[in-house]
Amino acid sequence: RYVKWVNDIAISHWETEVSTTVLNQYFWVMLSHNIEYKHQILLGETVTLKTYVKSCEGLFSIRIVEILVDKKLCAYSETKWCFMDAKTKRPTRITPEIAALFN
Repeated sequence: RYVKWVNDIAISHWETEVSTTVLNQYFWVMLSHNIEYKHQILLGETVTLKTYVKSCEGLFSIRIVEILVDKKLCAYSETKWCFMDAKTKRPTRITPEIAALFN
């Protein structure tokens, strides 16, 4: 469940910040994912997710996701993403316009 939350919020954040044109031109591929479980989340608790981009340059982006219950950090995730060209299906440099959205 935690990994799905991390992936869902990353996708949602990306889709919220960029235009449909950009969504059609580029996509991200997960290269590595590290999650630290700090505290148990119990059934029925309300979970809050916070995300931000730690770095966004060259071909790669590092995204942080914090999973909280009542402001208590229950899990911390750091994921490395590679920026991809939708047409060629190959890694491509992050454009300055896209980097500016997340820096």
